[in-house]
Amino acid sequence: MAKYQVAKSIDVRGEVCPVPDVETKRALKGMKPGEILEVWIDYPMSKERIPESVKKMGHEVLEIEEVGASEWKIYIKVKG
Repeated sequence: MAKYQVAKSIDVRGEVCPVPDVETKRALKGMKPGEILEVWIDYPMSKERIPESVKKMGHEVLEIEEVGASEWKIYIKVKG
């Protein structure tokens, strides 16, 4: 069973900054308050940058889950 009710998932593995950051912001813009975005990343800098930038936008980072060697999923709840 999934931890979260994910409304949208984006996969930016293989991309380096600023692409994961930009794609995350773009995905969030089209979402409704309370929905959860799942972001797949494998670029270590994105693990720091994405949470910082989405918090500045007012969204909530629920979890950064390590899913493999240098692979993470970031769960973001859209501000309501």
